[in-house]
Amino acid sequence: MGPPECRTAPAAAARTPPPAPSAGRASRESPACLPRHHAIDVTAQVIAERALARSEEALRQAQKMEAVGQLTGGLAHDFNNLLTGMMGNLELLQLRVARGQLDDLDRFVSAAQGAGRRAAALTQRLLAFSRRQTLDPRPTDINRLLRGLEDMLSRTVGATVPIEIIAAPELWVADIDAGQLENVVLNLCINGRDAMPEGGRLSITTANHWVDERMGRELDLSPGQYVSVGVTDAGVGMTRDVMARAFEPFFTTKPIGQGTGLGLSMVYGFARQSGGSIHLQSKVGEGTTVCVYLPRHHGKADDAGAAEQLKLAATSKSQTVLVIDDEATIRHLIDEVLDEQGYIVINAADGAAGMKVLQSSAEIDLLVTDVGLPNGLNGRQVADAARLLRPGLKVLFITGFAEASALEGGMLQPGMELLTKPFTLTDLSTKVAGMLD
Repeated sequence: MGPPECRTAPAAAARTPPPAPSAGRASRESPACLPRHHAIDVTAQVIAERALARSEEALRQAQKMEAVGQLTGGLAHDFNNLLTGMMGNLELLQLRVARGQLDDLDRFVSAAQGAGRRAAALTQRLLAFSRRQTLDPRPTDINRLLRGLEDMLSRTVGATVPIEIIAAPELWVADIDAGQLENVVLNLCINGRDAMPEGGRLSITTANHWVDERMGRELDLSPGQYVSVGVTDAGVGMTRDVMARAFEPFFTTKPIGQGTGLGLSMVYGFARQSGGSIHLQSKVGEGTTVCVYLPRHHGKADDAGAAEQLKLAATSKSQTVLVIDDEATIRHLIDEVLDEQGYIVINAADGAAGMKVLQSSAEIDLLVTDVGLPNGLNGRQVADAARLLRPGLKVLFITGFAEASALEGGMLQPGMELLTKPFTLTDLSTKVAGMLD
């Protein structure tokens, strides 16, 4: 049926126009010629939708606060244990020295150092999870890296867990921080070993991947070329609930005191910060596979053995190092270490003081600077200004948290190196000797 038609007067009556209808009559009859509209009151619906949005936002905020509480609680627990170990052993050492009991002091020193190293490792895992660790990505041959790790991994997981490395032929070069990838593989192997209490085989596989748009959506990756490193165990596997929380910081299925719950969260953070992703597959009673995807580098790999060939060497007094750090304890520590190695050391407490030295006629062979400096000039700004004054000056950045703006997204120019806090005295000496050799 078509739309209703308006009625007209007969033709005979058309000669004499009918009297004009009254306003009331027009208002009653004119709707017959117009489409009918029905008004709907949506006030209640809008109010309900706004209330739902507020409830969802409140729920998300509560979940965030719960995650923060879990993170800080776990962090405080672990650091309290580590600090107790350090402070207690140092106190015992002080008491022994005060009493003149100088025998058997090494065990207190070793215990305090061990607690300090575990605290440093915990901090690095937290930074990895938060994607704020300082990375030094370089073209890396992952197959060669794994072959170099094989003996250490075998000793770590024990004789009951043989390790098989299945290396893809013609594996692409990856653009990654090799040292952090070693930590990732070690963590995954330890997790795999712990998932097989009765023993079993671990497999480490590498592969090349072309990631298209569909696969990219599944892995949360941009389409492109990637290299994967996967670790597979034949252990107890994970339930869906455990898999959903596997990457949460401090979440662990191990008994209290047998794990921090930061292993997989560190792996996840490293993968995301490196421009890659991570994929988890698991089935209860059959085992678990954790596959890390990392971006391909189009080019050749760096010489992996170059760093291992660096040796501490005696240096002449002609080599001068300028150290800029606002933390006096660290500044004097670096001074002591480098002085023992035979370098001349000049100290500065901030960027402005360092610039005065750089603007002078003093001979400077290496600039060692913290990234986060106070009073207006950060370490990267000082380094860039120093290279304008002294082209080609070698620069060693020391930092525990490098802002992207300070290091230009992590990109270092030739002649610039990076040393992450906390570092050992051997690490510092080796890095400086390598840069000045």
